[in-house]
Amino acid sequence: MSKLNRWKSGTVLLLALGLTTSTVTPMFAPILAPTPAFAQAVGFSDVSSNYWAKPFIDALSAQGVIKGYEDGSFRPDAPVTRTEFAAMLNKAFSQAKVRDAISFVDLPSNFWGTAAIQQAYEMGFLTGYPGNTFNPEQNIPREQVLVSLANGLNYTASNSTSDDLGYYNDNSNISGYARNSIAAATEKQMVVNYPDKHLLKPDTNATRAEVAAFIYQALVSKGQAQAINSQYVVALTPTTTPTPVSSNFKIPSGTTIPVKYDKAKILVTPDEKVPVTLTVAANITTADGKVLIPAGSQVSGNVEPATGGSEFVGQSLILPNGQQITLDATSDKITKTETISKGINPGKVIEDAALGAGAAAAVSGVTGDRTVKIGEVLGGAGLGTLLGLFRGKNSVTLISIDPNTDLNLKLNQDLVIGAQ
Repeated sequence: MSKLNRWKSGTVLLLALGLTTSTVTPMFAPILAPTPAFAQAVGFSDVSSNYWAKPFIDALSAQGVIKGYEDGSFRPDAPVTRTEFAAMLNKAFSQAKVRDAISFVDLPSNFWGTAAIQQAYEMGFLTGYPGNTFNPEQNIPREQVLVSLANGLNYTASNSTSDDLGYYNDNSNISGYARNSIAAATEKQMVVNYPDKHLLKPDTNATRAEVAAFIYQALVSKGQAQAINSQYVVALTPTTTPTPVSSNFKIPSGTTIPVKYDKAKILVTPDEKVPVTLTVAANITTADGKVLIPAGSQVSGNVEPATGGSEFVGQSLILPNGQQITLDATSDKITKTETISKGINPGKVIEDAALGAGAAAAVSGVTGDRTVKIGEVLGGAGLGTLLGLFRGKNSVTLISIDPNTDLNLKLNQDLVIGAQ
């Protein structure tokens, strides 16, 4: 379903509720207005739910600033090269150039990161080394990341540099060139130190998780991202959280939440129950713009058998800041089917598809192709156990789900949620 059609559906809902976009909404009856969504967030296999940087990683992943690896991992503790950092900067920031690009002697024109490095240089984030070199494969230390962000955003310290840096027990290890910039970054709450907020570790190579946290906080400092409540963000002065007036809103039963998925279709057997995590495709807001459910939030649940087909049952809403909310929502029943017969090309069947374990076994068993490479096999019984159920059959009928049209969720009961 196109975004336009999704928004039209949302308008129909508002009319059905007797609401208009000009209505002033009371505490427990907000107007819901979807806005353009970010790219899909990814649940990385090696970033646990309680990992210190998960909120930052998930938020940047939802915005398409960072990506994982083909095996589904993020490798949060891996170092970041200067080229990789330049690529992240260009994804996160769009700024006018402050200087013309130069040709670094160690950057061939066909190097994959040359364009990203030149753009980061033009925006003022990165510079080179003496001899007109850039050292593209060099791992970038934490202090260089913070200096780069502060310089690119044109931040300078307004307080005493020595006072600001006195927060860090290891401030004597900060290079002379970096001291003012790191003081400025500290004042802007761009520094995230795990596990000890008072240890900056300036000369330690920055990890992928740390760079994600620094970049996200830089976006927060510019007002381009919502602050994440993390105990590891360095704040020189205590911040007070004002008690909001009417901070809770009720999203009424019957509201449709548009979702998306990173595969073109999902195939399951009619009696199969498989776990699926969807992504909210657009911000759900009140009439005055308060975001209730941010785009990029995730909905976890199951595709389950329903009379004559299948349906998605949402169980949990996971916001980008890590907050988890119990959800009671279901999709419409999906009855569209796809028949798998002997002699067909299994590659065409599973192209850009996610399959339940039963569906994967069915494709393999009916086609006789034991080397079917499944793009994604969703949870369920072992393939080896299921394969025997379909071996020798001439055909099998599967439920075929288009995530972009079939899985939009309708709330079965009111959802009370705080503005983000």
